[in-house]
Amino acid sequence: MIPSPLPETLGVGILHLGLGAFHRAHQAAFTQDAIAAAGGDWGIEAVSMRNPALAETLTEQGGRYTLIERYPEGPKLLEMTVIRKARALPGNELRLVERMADQAIQIVTITVTEKGYGADIGARRLNRANSAVTHDLAHAEAVPQSLIGQIVAGLAARHDAGHGGLTLMSCDNLPENGDLLAALVLEFAQETKPNLAGWISSTCCFPNSMVDRITPAATDETYAIAQAALGHPDRAAIETEPFRQWVIQDSFAGERPAWEQAGVQIVPDVAPFETMKLRLLNGAHSLIAYLGALAGLSAVRDVMAQTDLANVVQAHMALAAQMLPPAAGLDAESYADALTSRFANPAIDHRCLQIAMDGSQKLPQRIFAPARLQLDAGRGIETFALATAAWLRFAEGVNEKGRQLDLNDPLAADIRAALAQAGTNPEDRVSAIATIPALAHQGVLEDQRFSRRTAELLNILEQRGAIAAGQAALKM
Repeated sequence: MIPSPLPETLGVGILHLGLGAFHRAHQAAFTQDAIAAAGGDWGIEAVSMRNPALAETLTEQGGRYTLIERYPEGPKLLEMTVIRKARALPGNELRLVERMADQAIQIVTITVTEKGYGADIGARRLNRANSAVTHDLAHAEAVPQSLIGQIVAGLAARHDAGHGGLTLMSCDNLPENGDLLAALVLEFAQETKPNLAGWISSTCCFPNSMVDRITPAATDETYAIAQAALGHPDRAAIETEPFRQWVIQDSFAGERPAWEQAGVQIVPDVAPFETMKLRLLNGAHSLIAYLGALAGLSAVRDVMAQTDLANVVQAHMALAAQMLPPAAGLDAESYADALTSRFANPAIDHRCLQIAMDGSQKLPQRIFAPARLQLDAGRGIETFALATAAWLRFAEGVNEKGRQLDLNDPLAADIRAALAQAGTNPEDRVSAIATIPALAHQGVLEDQRFSRRTAELLNILEQRGAIAAGQAALKM
């Protein structure tokens, strides 16, 4: 175990919303290393937005947890102490508002997954069908229930206290995530606190960011490794891959940690890095997750161990790279090669079902957006159609081994209703899904070429399975 280098007296300067595995393996690790390199009171106060159990565990452990980096030759364990306080949001919404108003807090980072924003992501605006959003818009003085409502309430309290603006940074896998967060916050503020919107625009910054580190959910083995090293249980232990990347737009409202001394790239424009990651890593991950779940394979590494499926994944990354914008420092071929090795790492147990969650929120930017570019350019779309077909087959709820699959998705009811009404014909099923507004992304599902390919592959998935469909996609 490598002990933490941080002082016990470290102060808090960052408020993080979304206390999950990824944050503890990524932003927390970069920040601990930055403080070790250059100092500063940049300890983190982390808020669990839904589940109080983890916050309670971290509080009991004094913020300490074990980060296990999984190398093929064996694990490397690090003691993490950068999280100085942890709390659960349910019942503490007003406390969150107070913390955002604290002058010591300079930065708010966010990892709440795509669905946590209460947004129509394709339209880049608030989702007026989201119950928490509609409640907050209708009851501006009530305790806020939505993420955006809580942020605006916190910014209002900060403004009233006479403090400067904040840097608010989304670290979720969303295109132009900082611009999206800014648009949502300003839309909410203009409707509920119009006098605040100008102050937010002039004093707060919403840098775009790109994050990358494969972080599986903790397992009994994770906890056993930590306990063997510590001599006592650590129920907050987390494991991750050795690779990590964080690219941040150089746009800050005030001071920040010396993240660049921990390997963070501070750049004028994050978009090229973000686009490459969304299309190659995230897009391939969704393809892997649905094919793997359908074939009865538990983890990404299991999918990559199947030669036919690994070939499909590599073909998908090659297609996804065709329309990447040119930019200095980007090497899509080398990135794809590195991804192949990372996906195949036998020490990383990244579960397909973990990645498969919330497909309706992920596929528009991971699959449909690059597919639109491919269609417009007359290029190949086979693996994009395969990913879509595999998701639709996954939504049917039973894999090819006869095991039940849980469609864990905020649009699950709409998806099931559309498929039930469509019947068993693959063409009708694709058409039915295209009627769901959130999935009508740039007309991709309605495109005759794309819908025909998707229906053909859906039929093969239903009749012959994931490997046969992958082989067919490579021959189209």
